[in-house]
Parts: sequence; structure tokens; C-alpha cells
Amino acid sequence: MSIEVKMPDFGGDAHEATIVAWHKQAGDRVASGELLVEVMTDKVNIEVVAPAAGVVTAILHAADETVATGAVIARIDAA
Repeated sequence: MSIEVKMPDFGGDAHEATIVAWHKQAGDRVASGELLVEVMTDKVNIEVVAPAAGVVTAILHAADETVATGAVIARIDAA
């Protein structure tokens, strides 16, 4: 089963965030709750964790890219 990892909704007036660094790459195994990527808005830095255990199958946005909230940024195969 493929799980989509989305850019979190930060509430307020933050409608996008910049990817700071990926801690996992495509092909890496990840545990549920494990740090996947760091993102930042103009006000805060956020650590996004894996929503499920599995293998990262796709990284859809590179570091330094600015991405809208709700956009899919990665996929995990939880099979």
C-alpha cells in the first residue's frame, strides 16, 4: 500500500514551506514516527515524521524547494 506524505498545514497565514533537508532517500527503510524531512516556514522549523513504516519509494521535491501545504512531497510503500 502506498502512503502519501504531504506538506503539513501550519495554520494561520503560512500556506507554503521550504524543504530544508531530507533525512531519508528513495529506497531507504523508515519506521513509523521516524524523522523523514525538515521543513521551514518564515516563522518556524518543523520536523516531519513518517506516517507509517515501510520503504520510501519517491521523493517528489528537493531540498531548497518551496512547496504548498497539502502537496504530496514523498511516498512510502507500507506493504
